[in-house]
Amino acid sequence: MKNVDTLLAKRYDKWKKELAKKGSNEPVPEAQVALVALDPRSGEIKAVVGGRDYGQSQLNHALAHRQPGSVFKPFVYAAAFDNAVDNVQPIITPATTIDDEPTTFEFDGKPYTPNNYGERFMGRVTVRDALTNSLNVATVKVAELIGYGRVVQVARQMGLGANIQPTPAVALGAYEMTPVDVAAGYTAFATMGTRAEPQFIRSVVNSDGEVLEKFTPQTHMALDPRVAFLVDSVLKDVLNRGTGAGVRARGFTLPAAAKTGTSRDGWFAGFTSNLLCVIWIGFDDNRDLGFTGGVAAGPIWADFMIKATSMSPYRDVKDFTVPDGVQSVVIDPESLQLATPNCPTTREEVYVAGSAPTDFCELHGGHGLVTSTGSVLSQIFGGQPKTPQTDTNGQVVMKSDPNRPPDATGQPGQPADPSANDADKKKNPLQKIFGIFGGKKKEPDKAKPKPEKGDSP
Repeated sequence: MKNVDTLLAKRYDKWKKELAKKGSNEPVPEAQVALVALDPRSGEIKAVVGGRDYGQSQLNHALAHRQPGSVFKPFVYAAAFDNAVDNVQPIITPATTIDDEPTTFEFDGKPYTPNNYGERFMGRVTVRDALTNSLNVATVKVAELIGYGRVVQVARQMGLGANIQPTPAVALGAYEMTPVDVAAGYTAFATMGTRAEPQFIRSVVNSDGEVLEKFTPQTHMALDPRVAFLVDSVLKDVLNRGTGAGVRARGFTLPAAAKTGTSRDGWFAGFTSNLLCVIWIGFDDNRDLGFTGGVAAGPIWADFMIKATSMSPYRDVKDFTVPDGVQSVVIDPESLQLATPNCPTTREEVYVAGSAPTDFCELHGGHGLVTSTGSVLSQIFGGQPKTPQTDTNGQVVMKSDPNRPPDATGQPGQPADPSANDADKKKNPLQKIFGIFGGKKKEPDKAKPKPEKGDSP
C-alpha cells in the first residue's frame, strides 16, 4: 500500500486541513485494499487480503460489494463475440468498427450520456482498440448493438450476480460485485471457457492428521473457447499497449491478459495461464479514490505477480492456446480487409472461423483478387484458416501473436529471444514474397499519436 499512500499523500494533507478547520478530531480515512489470487483451473484460492489493518476495520473487502467499473467490460465483449458462434446478427469481431464520439443513449424514456475518461474521444475505432483503451461510449454502443439483455445473459451464464440488469450502465460495470466475484468470472477467460468456483478450503483434518472432508474443484463450461480466446487476445493488448501498460513498465514480462477498472474505486484484474489475481482499492465511505485502476491498483498487481511467478508452482507460464475454430488472418489495418502485397503495413487479427473478411484490401490493389477455396492468394493472404501449429506438448499455438510482448520469455533479467527484438525490423512478408510486383516500396504509414493513457469508469 505504500505506493497508494504516496499517490494519496496530498489528498490526505488536504483532508487533514479540512478536518482541522472544522475542529474535528476525526481520523483521516485511509484507502483500503483487497487482493484475491487463485488458480483459475481449480478455483483454489492461493492468497487473499481483506484490508489494510484488521485492527482498524474488520470488514473483509474481498467480499464487499462495489462497482467494478471497466473490469466488467470483457464480459460485454464476450457477449458480442458470441454472436459469431451462434450466427446471430450483428456479427462482432475484434476488427468491427465503432464510432467513439459524444453520444446520448435513450433508454426507458430517459437519456443516458456516458463520457470517456478525461473526455477523450478517438473517433472511428475497432472493437479491439475500444477495449484496449477502455472507451466508455464505444463499449455502450457495442452493448446496444447486441442488446443489453444479451450482455446480462452471458454475464449470468459466466456466474456473475443476479443483480445485473439490462441497462446501458451495465456496459460500464455499474452493478456491484465483490473482488471474489470478479476473480471467479475471470476464470472462464483464463481457461478458455471453464468457470471454476472459488475454493477457500482444500480439506478438513483432525488432530491426528486424518482427512475428514476433502473438497474437489467445482468447474463447468461457461463460455465458448473461441470467444474466450478472442477476449484474451484483446486483453493482452491492454497490458502491452493499453490502459494496463504500466505493468510492463514495472518489469512483468510473462504472457498475460488483464483489464483495468475505475469507478469511485480502482481495480486491476489479470491472469497468466496458471494464476489469476484481482486487486481492489477504495475508501469505506465510498469517496472517490481519484486515480485510475491502472495507476493505483496496477503496480500492486505487477509487484505481486512478479513475486508469485518466481515460485515454482507458477513459474511455468504458457501462452494462451488457440482453440479449434479460431481463424487468424493478415489484414490491412486501414481497410481491415485481407492484406495484399501492396499494403504498406499489415497486422494479424483473430476471428471466430467464418467471420473473417473475405475481400482483399481495395485501398492497395485488392480489386480483382478472389478468395476461392484452394486459391494460392487466399492461402498466402489468410483468406482460409491457417493450419494450427503445435508445441512440444501437442498444444495448439499461434504462429505469430501480435499481442505477445517482445520480451515474454520470463521474469526481468532472464535473456529474451534475440529474434523477438528484430521482429520490427523484418520486412512485410507479403512484400518479401511479391516484391517483384511492387517496384518502389512505399514508406510505412506514420503511427497516429496515441491518446494519453488512462482508464475509464
